[in-house]
Amino acid sequence: MAQEKKLRVTLVRSPIGYNKKQAQIAEALGLKKLNHSVVLPDNASVRGSISHVAHLVKVEEV
Repeated sequence: MAQEKKLRVTLVRSPIGYNKKQAQIAEALGLKKLNHSVVLPDNASVRGSISHVAHLVKVEEV
């Protein structure tokens, strides 16, 4: 079976002081606190959300 690609997304900057929508996107990705990481599937919808908050997060392939 083919292994599905995953992304580890870590919140490295606070969304405070940025657009409210960016804070909502970070929360929708499952990021709650600074340095909190989540593992998400590598698909178009997740990549799109990450692109909106790219200045707040660090992304690694798992």
